[in-house]
Amino acid sequence: MATTHPSVSGTLPGFPAKEEIPVMHVRKRNGELEPVDVNKIVRAVQRCSAGLSQVDAIRVASKTIGGLYDGATTRELDAISIDTAASLIAEEPQYSKLAARLLLGTILKEVAGQNLHSFSQSIEYAHQEGVVNAATAEFVRTHARKLNYAIDEQLSDRFEFFGLRTVYDRYLLRDPLSRKVIETPQYFFLRVACGLAGTPHEAIEFYRLIASHDYMPSSPTLFNSGTKHPQMSSCYLHDSPSDSLESIYDTYKDVALLSKFSGGIGLAFHRVRSEGSLIRATNGLSNGIVPWLRTLDSSVAAVNQGGKRKGACCVYLEPWHADVEQFLELRENTGDLSRRTYNLNLANWIPDLFMRRVEEDGMWSLFDPKVVPQLPDLYGVEFDAAYEKAEAEQLYARQIKARDLYARMMRSLAETGNGWMTFKDACNLKCNQTGKPGNVVHLSNLCTEITEVTSRDETAVCNLGSINLARHVANGAFDFEKLAETVRVAVPMLDRVIDINYYPVHQAASANSRWRPVGLGLMGLQDVFFQLRMPFDSPEAQQLSTHIQEEIYYHALAASCELAEKQGAHPAFAETRLAAGQLQFDLWGVKPADEARWNTLRARIQQHGVRNSLLIAIAPTATIASIVGCYECTEPQVSNLFKRETLSGEFLQVNRYLVTDLKERGLWNEELRMRLKLGEGSVQAIDGIPDDLKQIYRTVWELPMRAIIDLARERSPFIDQSQSLNLFAESPNIGRLSSMYMYAWKSGLKTTYYLRSRPATRIAKTTVASAKNATAAVACSLENPGSCEACQ
Repeated sequence: MATTHPSVSGTLPGFPAKEEIPVMHVRKRNGELEPVDVNKIVRAVQRCSAGLSQVDAIRVASKTIGGLYDGATTRELDAISIDTAASLIAEEPQYSKLAARLLLGTILKEVAGQNLHSFSQSIEYAHQEGVVNAATAEFVRTHARKLNYAIDEQLSDRFEFFGLRTVYDRYLLRDPLSRKVIETPQYFFLRVACGLAGTPHEAIEFYRLIASHDYMPSSPTLFNSGTKHPQMSSCYLHDSPSDSLESIYDTYKDVALLSKFSGGIGLAFHRVRSEGSLIRATNGLSNGIVPWLRTLDSSVAAVNQGGKRKGACCVYLEPWHADVEQFLELRENTGDLSRRTYNLNLANWIPDLFMRRVEEDGMWSLFDPKVVPQLPDLYGVEFDAAYEKAEAEQLYARQIKARDLYARMMRSLAETGNGWMTFKDACNLKCNQTGKPGNVVHLSNLCTEITEVTSRDETAVCNLGSINLARHVANGAFDFEKLAETVRVAVPMLDRVIDINYYPVHQAASANSRWRPVGLGLMGLQDVFFQLRMPFDSPEAQQLSTHIQEEIYYHALAASCELAEKQGAHPAFAETRLAAGQLQFDLWGVKPADEARWNTLRARIQQHGVRNSLLIAIAPTATIASIVGCYECTEPQVSNLFKRETLSGEFLQVNRYLVTDLKERGLWNEELRMRLKLGEGSVQAIDGIPDDLKQIYRTVWELPMRAIIDLARERSPFIDQSQSLNLFAESPNIGRLSSMYMYAWKSGLKTTYYLRSRPATRIAKTTVASAKNATAAVACSLENPGSCEACQ
């Protein structure tokens, strides 16, 4: 009940009492009530607005005050302030910074309210609650003073709202009972660093790297570093089960265990017999791979990743498998639901021979793997010879036109975005790990950037991290010296994951210790082009992209060689192409910019080896790019104005680079904002915007796909694994897609990822019906990155 007090003047004798004025109260976090002080609300918003010249603090404070009621909690008022600021981001990007600062204030109060006033106190409490592991707790306890001093809360001001909201909702450790966060964003970054480091110096160096947003480890590392189950690897590649009941169910168990601890899984299925194949033990006929994949589909849905996100698995199949057409139907929205798998992703593992048959309009033979068990383990000319021999002996189950099957693949991509085109021979012939006969890459991973050998005894593993290129531009030029330093710090930290990591299955532990692969990637390439005013498809942009990738590869190899000099080469070094002096660009027939330094490094590697068999992989980075506030991996922008839908909420964002340029020319106003929204985030049809800005701020729908493929091709000689390469088609048709993927294959690309179509990215004018139809396409789209982030 509201309390009252007499009017200031009091009550005079003989006169009726004046009407009493109610006084509202707010409930503080400790449960106490105190009278509302609106000036306190105004001052709080004004403090957070410091340095933000385009922000109207009174506007946000007024909306907060308008939400007052008697007994309102300070948490509710904070939420109103945050939501109000966030709702204005599309109007003025500086409100993103204000919303982030307001949110940070609530996080700091939440942590302090549990009497956790230092990093070491936070870690000790988390350890007592069984969240942080004993080794990390002891490390922090031993070096508490130095580590506490290293915390720099000012670095939190680098967050934009969307990034900090993601960190708060998903990554900060929480009390198991109250579910309140028990670490600040800076405690979080230092905890991740301490979980990886061997010395306090390493921990502080790595903390500064990630807290500055120059580099960010992948989500599994951020989730689990320093915790009770430090499963920090992003990707697992499991070879195909053999053609037996025991092997298939053993594989299901492995997939479940890997998925439980936040691993994104690639699974080959090349060896399992096709439908109609004779089962000699029972004299019956096999039902093929579809029922098995249905079972796997249910398992992936049932085992979520530590309660934090859905399980994620991609199944790979070679196109000679006799069940390939049924495989391509698994994601369709029509047909027999008992033969559909909506929790699995699908990828084609395509030999060059198939693409040549498509090109020449030849026939293609489909085989039962039971009849040709050798084919999954062969590639290049050996595969061609074995396939053609089996074909000549008429061992095939049936034959179809290669172009008909290829068109079926294109239809699957157009309708579902799935059925990714990945190229078996390119992955094997250009893989450092296939230097010894018998070492074969059988598949890629969930996001198609990992290319590592697998076998019955080895489940390939990779842990990822990405350099934020957006923070490597200074004084109007790209800072290659800073890039080299970032790589130098990042590689040892990625390498440390291999030794500390928790491995759910023994095949993963043995493979990772033998090969020690890592995947250093990048994000924010589009930011770099915006900052340097380069159109995405310009020759200058292509040259810069290639130069950046070459420098990353060079410094990563140098850092790994330095680790090998100190700790020894990885055990399988003698089996690699590097041991024979072959670097990735040699496998592409490309000459690097400065051959002399590469030859010096080559000689050093042949003498000392490298600590890591593979070093470079460009992952999608949707979630970690959100954390640091840059554009994903190497991709162009989807729109200048778009809605992000994740577990953190729904936010409308605007291209801040565009806004800055328009402000400088006096063009940013309410009318232009509305025209930008009506134009679906495109500036091309807006009169008054200069042509040079229209060229720079084109969206991916306004760029030629050939340019995206060309950029990928030119950087590929300096990527020893692969890159998650989405391709885009506003209104996909079979003819256009056929040409696009044929061009990608001829360009020598190892893998491609999703085909993105326009309906999945609309920001307005979406009907209920179209939204329902687009559900499958939206999953894991650029507009909905939270639905799939195993490699982020």
